[in-house]
Amino acid sequence: MSIHPIEQVRTDMERTAPGGEPVLALRGAAVRVGGRTLWSGVDLTVGAGEFTAVLGPNGVGKSTLVKILLGVLPAAAGEVRVLGGAPGERNSAVGYLPQRRNFDASVRIRGVDVVRLGLDGDRWGVPVPGLGRAKRRAARERVEEAVELVGASAYAHRPIGQCSGGEQQRLLIAQALIRRPQVLLLDEPLDSLDLPNQGAIAALLGRICHQEGVSVVMVAHDVNPILHHLDRVVYIAEGGAVSGTPAEVITSETLTRLYRTPVEVLRTSNGRLVVVGQPEAPAVHSDRHGKGGGGDAAGI
Repeated sequence: MSIHPIEQVRTDMERTAPGGEPVLALRGAAVRVGGRTLWSGVDLTVGAGEFTAVLGPNGVGKSTLVKILLGVLPAAAGEVRVLGGAPGERNSAVGYLPQRRNFDASVRIRGVDVVRLGLDGDRWGVPVPGLGRAKRRAARERVEEAVELVGASAYAHRPIGQCSGGEQQRLLIAQALIRRPQVLLLDEPLDSLDLPNQGAIAALLGRICHQEGVSVVMVAHDVNPILHHLDRVVYIAEGGAVSGTPAEVITSETLTRLYRTPVEVLRTSNGRLVVVGQPEAPAVHSDRHGKGGGGDAAGI
């Protein structure tokens, strides 16, 4: 299926960071991978302390959007600004959690040590001249703060291989937060977690976003665990995207325009959104580390 780029539902350019600059801003952005345009004409503005989800089927370039924001891949067209500069310029103020990592049960490194890697992992095993007792104490205190922030104090001193999937994910989020970032980019952090853990991690991210003032951009397949915490949604299809509030984007009319084929959005008695008739993404490209692309489940 091929579609033309679609205008975002709402620009809302007034949402800005404290200095007057949007935390994240894409204007007419496009990306090409392997000579193929994944999406183009994408406009998005994320303000300070906003929680944004990036949704869509496999293979449409959701994870590629995160790579653009990190400066790992260049935009093929348009403008991309992160914290007032070009992508990659201020990555010290950007926390990043890649797609799900699995720790074998035999891994003995403690959870607190995994968290600390986010603070000094670039210097792992290398003595730092002049690092006195006060700085070492400050580092330990910051690790404790990050662990407490994600609610992992009860198990942070266990070997991470002995922690559950939800516990491991909390510790990895603490690692991404250890340097007090202004932006937190998460690539499918709910993947492979059961429903209770998905809800718990979603609530944690919502609290961090809204109470700590961190702008969160999260790639997801299922919007339901995070729906009540979201400020904005970016829905990507083959070639284009729409953005706005969940109520604006996740509608039959909007998704039908985006996919250029009839799509019906239903709401169940318990409030769950179900998309009917959503086409599958092409298998030419996948943004899930080389795994084959395919359509999402009906529930989003």
